[in-house]
Amino acid sequence: MRLATWNVNSIRSRADRVEAWLQRSDVDVLALQETKCKAEQFPTERFEALGYEVAHVGHSQWNGVALLSRVGLTDVEVGFPGMPWWAKDDAEPVAEARAIGATCGGVRVWSLYVPNGRSLTDPHLDYKLAWLEALRVSAAGWLTEDAEAQVALVGDWNIAPQDDDVWDMAVFANSTHVSPPERAAFAAMVEAGFADVVRPHTPGPGVYTYWDYTQLRFPRREGMRIDFVLGSPALARRVSDARIDREERKGKGASDHAPVVIELAD
Repeated sequence: MRLATWNVNSIRSRADRVEAWLQRSDVDVLALQETKCKAEQFPTERFEALGYEVAHVGHSQWNGVALLSRVGLTDVEVGFPGMPWWAKDDAEPVAEARAIGATCGGVRVWSLYVPNGRSLTDPHLDYKLAWLEALRVSAAGWLTEDAEAQVALVGDWNIAPQDDDVWDMAVFANSTHVSPPERAAFAAMVEAGFADVVRPHTPGPGVYTYWDYTQLRFPRREGMRIDFVLGSPALARRVSDARIDREERKGKGASDHAPVVIELAD
């Protein structure tokens, strides 16, 4: 089975590219993040015409996550247990469209769009850390219930867990994505039993999944590795190969993220 994750940065702007990439890549399951559309705006019919079932959650022009599968899509779950809601100032908390899970080809796949954090003094960073802790608790519970569960936690984690996951650490000295609390939260997911199954096949430094649109970051190779597939032990044992499709970051209308793909042996 071939499984991929891709922060598409607006599915309505990039439906043509996603459709063409699916046809070229022969992916069985694709997790999308930042679809940036409501449910009725998602181009479901286009992907169904290619043989994919679709599950999507989106409330507005922000966030949004989806799963596309041609190997089954059952037990769809929007949000994981305990997932925090975002509350700005004194406003009522809202449930953001940041997590959707489903069983695809025997694998429990979660498409995740981890909150950005914004800055080291922004309340959104506290929200991000609480969100990640709730995910860790839920994910660890899944393995406690079934140590052989095949679980893939995939998506845009908005964390660069190692120094060589950014082009220049000095640029990020006072920024989110590389702060000790965020890196500790990522490490806690690994310690809970979920391995980064892509890095062994795509070693760094200089191997990135995201390049900002500004200041010619992509042609200057100034990127970040922030998109990951974290696999449960049973899933990790099945990973035979992985790649980052850097070519898909090229050309007019590209997302600022590249697809990340893993191969699972039978």
